Amino acid sequence: MAKYRKRPVVIDAIEWTGENLREIINFTGLHDSVKHLSWEEYETLVKEKGLKVFTLEGSHMASVGDFIIKGVANEVYPCKPNVFKKTYEAVE
Repeated sequence: MAKYRKRPVVIDAIEWTGENLREIINFTGLHDSVKHLSWEEYETLVKEKGLKVFTLEGSHMASVGDFIIKGVANEVYPCKPNVFKKTYEAVE
């Protein structure tokens, strides 16, 4: 079996605090499945059901404290804080 090292890339990410839904949606975009809802209806849905992030592999629920990452192909996905801190460091 061959070994591989992850290439160093700079990603954009934002932490889901549970209070920054508008900031998250500005970052990820609003999924087509909820575009028929008013903003108030969407906020209520997220408060009741949680934040669903639509990735290349399907939808995933993000917990408060998770980081939402935008990858090299402009894809988005949630990442647990402990994994994020082991994998990424802030850049200037």
